[in-house]
Parts: sequence; C-alpha cells; structure tokens
Amino acid sequence: MKDYKIAVIGQGYVGLPLALAFSKHFPVIGYDINQMRINELSQGIDQTLEADPAQLKISLVQYQTTGGMSGYKPSNTLYDLATANVYIITVPTPINEFNAPDLTPLKSASKLVGEVLKRGDIVIYESTVYPGCTEEECIPVLEATSKLVFNSDFYVGYSPERINPGDKINTLETIVKVTSGSTPSIAEEIDQLYQRIIKAGTYKATSLKVAEAAKVIENAQRDVNISFVNELALICERVGIDTTEVLEAAGTKFNFLKFKPGLVGGHCISVDPYYLAHKAIQLGYYPDVILSGRRVNDEIPVFIASKVVKLMVQKGIDVSKARVLIVGFAFKENCPDTRNTKVAHIYKELTSYGIAVDVYDPWVNKESVWKEYGIKVLTGESELSRGYMGMVLATAHKEFKTFDHRVYLAGVSVVYDTKAVLDKEQVDSRL
Repeated sequence: MKDYKIAVIGQGYVGLPLALAFSKHFPVIGYDINQMRINELSQGIDQTLEADPAQLKISLVQYQTTGGMSGYKPSNTLYDLATANVYIITVPTPINEFNAPDLTPLKSASKLVGEVLKRGDIVIYESTVYPGCTEEECIPVLEATSKLVFNSDFYVGYSPERINPGDKINTLETIVKVTSGSTPSIAEEIDQLYQRIIKAGTYKATSLKVAEAAKVIENAQRDVNISFVNELALICERVGIDTTEVLEAAGTKFNFLKFKPGLVGGHCISVDPYYLAHKAIQLGYYPDVILSGRRVNDEIPVFIASKVVKLMVQKGIDVSKARVLIVGFAFKENCPDTRNTKVAHIYKELTSYGIAVDVYDPWVNKESVWKEYGIKVLTGESELSRGYMGMVLATAHKEFKTFDHRVYLAGVSVVYDTKAVLDKEQVDSRL
C-alpha cells in the first residue's frame, strides 16, 4: 500500500470520527472553514461529542511529535490541504426552502479541493447525494478548477457515510462501509483503504451511481416506514385508542416491523428522500410514495401542537395566558445535534396561539440554537420556572427519564409525550 496522506474536508459529525479513525494509520489533515471549530479541535474540544476525547488528544500529540508523519491536525489553510494525496469530502448536503437539493457546500468543497489537486490524487465523496450527482456536478468542478483530466490525472470514489449521531454502539468502525471508485483499480484501492479502519468490513459497489443510490434509499426507506406509523398515530387519535398499545399488540407477530411514530428531523431521514425525489422528477417520474411519506412526517409537529392546545382548552386553561415547557430540542436523544430539528416547528406553532413557551435541553449549545432558529434554550434545570400549564416531552434524553416534571407544572396542566417513554398514567396524551 502506498504512502497516503489524507485530508478530510468537513469536521462535523461525519468528518471528525472519520479523520480520527484514519489518523491511527496515516497522517490526516482535518479541514474545516469554521475557524472556531478548528480552534476548539486544536485544544482537544469536540462540541459534537462524537469523538473519543482521549483519541483526539492522542492523535493531536502524535501529529506534533512526528512532524506530520502520522496523527491528526485540524486546519483551515490551503497549505496544509495541498500536502494530501487523498481528499475525502464530508460536507453537509441540505435542502433549500423549496425542498430541493442545495449543492452549494458540495460544489464549494469540490472547488476547494480542485485548487490543490495533483496528478495521481484521489477524491472520495461521503456526502449524501442523488444517483449521478458525483459525476454530473462534482467532477466537472474538479476538472475546471484543477485543469486536470478525470480518470487520467485524478480519480474519484464515493463511499456514503453511515454515522448515527449519539450512537456509541453502532459506530464508524462497526458498520459495514459501502465503497466505489471511478475505475476498477481505483475502486479496489479505495476499498482496501477503508478496510484499514472498518472492522465490520466493506462492500464494494459496482459503480459510483450504485453507491450513491444505496445511501439515499437507506434513509428514504426509514422515512416511509416512519410515515406509515405516524399516519397510524393520526388515525388512532381519531379512533380514540393508544398508538403504542396498538403497535405493541401488532409487534407480537414474527415479521412485524417495529417502527415507532415520532418527529422526523435531523440531517438524513428528513432530507435524503428529497434528493432521490429530485432525481426521479428530473427523469420524468413522480415518486408518490416517497413524497407522500414526507408530507405525513412534516405534518406531525403541527399535529402535536394542535393536540396540546385542544387538551388545554378541554381542561379550561386560557391558552392566550398559558405557559408551556418543551423538554428537549435536539433532533434525537443523547446528542447535541439540532440540525433540522422538528421541535422548532412545535415551538413556532405553539407560540402562534399566543402561548409563552420555554425550551429546556441540557445537551444543546444555546448560542448555536439562537443563531440558527432564534429560539432561547434553557440548558440548566435551575433556569426553569414553576407553574407551567403544559409540557411537551420532545426528545428522550436519558436525563429526562428521571426528570420530575410535575414539580414545574401548575395544578391544572397538560402533559404530552411525543416519545412514549413516560408512564402512561403521567401523561394526558402521547404520539
């Protein structure tokens, strides 16, 4: 195996664990445009909580003591970036206000790499895209910027990320990694490279497009399945029965798929289906199932807020003078990730009724939430008030399973559990 020096572009939830895993075997530059992020990582601080703090510090020291022959160095300079011969792009691929793919970060990263690309270099994309995006959108940018010829001067691979934020069991090394390359020999080289860090093994796809499609359908499949049980929850609410009890009864059958209703946010499940839908529509096919699932899941925050308001009215609470506490703001439990959290939609819907809403989440960064959503988050229990007339459990952080919410509620109040983790007797309703 040749001497690799790897640059991972994007040091977020995907890029940082990947960079640290490779740094055990090769010198790695962790590139990010966020200067504050680089400063924190240089001090061994990871706000995402995805990195092993000990491993981060070891890799930082290793790079310094070996003079860049091994270990990890956070950087945002072209000088450091230019020293690499393998570039792995892990930037976000969001959607815009029209639910269309926003490839701006991906194209910017491609242009950045193109500025330092050399003959013989390999560029690997891990960002989630639609089938064909790497060849149609990214490679032309690399060629135009570098003035090099694809598959002659440089080569490209696609290996979709499978990071699950907050999950300390299913980690980067323990999940099978799909790989691919722009030529058979490059595909094999990339596959061998990832085998150095993936204990669970790799799966070499037959083409870039196949690897891209495999990734995007993983989350589209989950989105559709969750939309089914979310729709079931909407039906059960009208019938007057408990959704969790229905699912527990149905789950006794050996082949029943045990999905649960809930808020579908984050950077993957609520975004990736739009990438697949975008490509399908481009090709003249309207993906009814995928987009109908998206519509159902996007309705859930409004349904939850409306249900809370109805329950308050039924108890004689003056909604216009009510105060409600939302417990949890991160898009999933036990991680600080607030990207595309649907809790923000519950907040905005409740405040549209004139309700004064507090949000409590000890996991998140309050400055980041304010900057992104314009919502003030309380991160310490001492900041909470008393006399809330309603509470919505929105994220099931481990702390909230023993959180005594009753202390903060008024004599007449409403408790709504979106995660079905509280005792049924403690809540007025649950999703």
